[in-house]
Amino acid sequence: MTIGFIGLGHMGGPMAANLVKAGYVVKGFDLSLSLLEEANSKGVTACASLAEAVAGVDTVITMLPAGKHVLAVWQELVATVPTGTLLIDCSTIDIDSARKAHEMAAEKGCVSLDAPVSGGTGGAAAGTLTFMIGGKQDVFSKSQPIFEAMGKRIIHCGGPAAGQAAKICNNMILGISMIAVGEAFVLGEKLGLSHQALFDVASVSSGQCWSLTTYCPVPGPVPTSPANNDYRPGFAGALMLKDLKLSQEAAQSAGAATPLGAKAAELYALFNELGNADRDFSGIIEMLRKQSGGTA
Repeated sequence: MTIGFIGLGHMGGPMAANLVKAGYVVKGFDLSLSLLEEANSKGVTACASLAEAVAGVDTVITMLPAGKHVLAVWQELVATVPTGTLLIDCSTIDIDSARKAHEMAAEKGCVSLDAPVSGGTGGAAAGTLTFMIGGKQDVFSKSQPIFEAMGKRIIHCGGPAAGQAAKICNNMILGISMIAVGEAFVLGEKLGLSHQALFDVASVSSGQCWSLTTYCPVPGPVPTSPANNDYRPGFAGALMLKDLKLSQEAAQSAGAATPLGAKAAELYALFNELGNADRDFSGIIEMLRKQSGGTA
């Protein structure tokens, strides 16, 4: 099978490389020449245009920044690829754009899946991503080997845009829980509690969560967390803010009350405004510490 891969950034590049490792022929395109060259060094055939990248392929995967980019690229895709081509979008985008992309594919006679990911750049490189997939069951079943080449957990969430809905809800939980863990560590510091002591208690008690046990926002207890590397992402603060904004747009559209999600979006907006957009989102603990009269 030949796959066209559009968007070879921090996530897309490693994902395309893992497809090559799994034996797929991958033709890639990105507006960045340096990203194209890097992907080419890992076995991806670098193409000079989107049309070249999707010529003669069975499947096209897109990994792009936002809904407007996905819709622009998919508009070009449906004008280029033959009927029956499988179109997969792995971007994290708004629900309305995801639904529109599925509609565009259907009008062309193509099959489609929305398949946002969780796991960050480390998971993309290691091939351990979680895929949250929306689309028809039969299309999902046939495409599973493609996802297994790039990820560890492949979950069919329901019909069109269900994958995006799952991703938005999951990352709202993540944003809220990281703030809660950060607040707890700052409070512990004020009370004279060591980081390790709090971790040892909370990690085996009712406060246990991924933001604590896998991505602990203070150095020491979890050596692989970004806190041990000056909060280098990882998952950047700008991306967390993007996902929290998507959650609030979806909540407003659906009429769902998400007061903690709204507050998390507000706090991450401030975190970004303070110059942390390119730092890992777990670094928000430093902002909380400063607000508590401490030093980062």
